[in-house]
Amino acid sequence: MSCAAHAQTGPDEPIRLQIIGGLAGVTQYTKIERPFWQSGIDKLSKGRISATIRPLDAGGLRSQEMLQLLRLGVVSFGTAIVSEVGDDAPELNAVDLPALNPDVATLRRSVDAFRGHMRQLLRDRYGIELLGVYAYPAQVLFCAKPFKGLDDLAGRKVRTSSVGQSELMAALGALPMILPFSQTTAALRDGIADCAITGTLSGYEIGLPNVTTAVHTFAISWGVSIFGANQDYWHSLPAYARAVIRRGVSQLENEIWSQAQADTQRGLACDAGTAACSGKPERPMTIVPTSPADQERRRRLLTEVVLPRWFERCGQDCVSSWNTYLRPIYAIQANAP
Repeated sequence: MSCAAHAQTGPDEPIRLQIIGGLAGVTQYTKIERPFWQSGIDKLSKGRISATIRPLDAGGLRSQEMLQLLRLGVVSFGTAIVSEVGDDAPELNAVDLPALNPDVATLRRSVDAFRGHMRQLLRDRYGIELLGVYAYPAQVLFCAKPFKGLDDLAGRKVRTSSVGQSELMAALGALPMILPFSQTTAALRDGIADCAITGTLSGYEIGLPNVTTAVHTFAISWGVSIFGANQDYWHSLPAYARAVIRRGVSQLENEIWSQAQADTQRGLACDAGTAACSGKPERPMTIVPTSPADQERRRRLLTEVVLPRWFERCGQDCVSSWNTYLRPIYAIQANAP
C-alpha cells in the first residue's frame, strides 16, 4: 500500500482505506478493531468510507519497523506497539515503562499527560498523524512453581518481551530471556523458562494454566500502542473524511480501553477458575496478590532501575519530556544520565 495512491478516484467515489491493526487473535482485534473497520466506518460515514484491515503480526510486516513504514508511506494507516519501536523512538515508551503504571487509572493519567507531546513528536520526526492510543490488558507474571511475591523470582528464568522488562527482571535477580509470544507455552512446558510475562487473558487463552501454577496480579506493563496515519496521505483526504475517522477512532479507543480493563480482571478470574471461560484448565491457578512489600519494591525498581536505564538509552530528550509531562504525576525528578 502506498500513499502515492489517491484515497479516491473522483469526488463522488467512496474512499477506500487500508488499515494495519493490532495483534491477531486477541479480543482487541477480533471483537473491536476488525468489526469497526470492516463495517462500522461505513455506517459512520453513511457509505462514503470503507476499509480493509489486517493484523500487525501478519503479512510479513515487522512491527519494529512500523514507524518507518508509516513515515515512508508504505503503510497509510498503521499500529505500532511503543515497546517494540523503542530502538527507533524510545521516548514514546515513556507511558508504558515497566513498573510505572500499577493500574488502568494510572496508565490513563500517564497517556493523557503525554499525548500532546507524542502527537508533536510523531509529526515532527516521522510525518505521522497520531489518531489513537490503545492499551492491551495488564502484562503479569505466570510461574511454573509457586511464589509469594517479586522477591521470590531470584534465579528463575523469565520470558520477557522487551528490553525494559528484561532490565526489571534482572534487577530482581531473575534470568530474563526475550521470546516471541508464540513460543511462551512451549518454553514453560519444556522447562526453557520458569516464568513468563504476558497478558492475564492472553496467557489463559494460550494454555498457561496447564503449564504454570501461580499468576501475580502485579501489572508490569500494558502493551500500549499508537494508531496513526502517514501525514501526506492524511492531508490528502477530504475534511469530512478526516472528521469521520477521528470521531470513529476516538470511539474505538474508548472501547479498547474499557476492554483492556475488563479483560485484565477476566483473565485472572479465568486463571483462578472462578469465571465461566472456554477451555477451563485442569486445575485452578493460585492468584498471588500484590503485597505492600511488592508495592514498595515497585517504587524502588522504578526510581533506581527502570527510569535511569531508560534515560541512558534515550538521552536528554527523555529527561526533559519526563520532567515536563510525567514528573507531576509520579513526583520523581529525572536527572541527566
